[in-house]
Amino acid sequence: MVFKKITLIGTSEESFEAAVEDAVERAEETLENVYWIEVEQMGLELATGREYQAEVEVAFEIQ
Repeated sequence: MVFKKITLIGTSEESFEAAVEDAVERAEETLENVYWIEVEQMGLELATGREYQAEVEVAFEIQ
């Protein structure tokens, strides 16, 4: 098997958990064969209000 990893950033106005879920849902909607997701960083943007951000690495199998 060969895997590829990409980075996604999920966002939410509610929580870090919701930001991670945003990224996970997007990965599952747009990629096939997703095997794992690793949360790399979390941040909070205050300039535009409160926006929780979660940077995740997504690994999926390449056909």
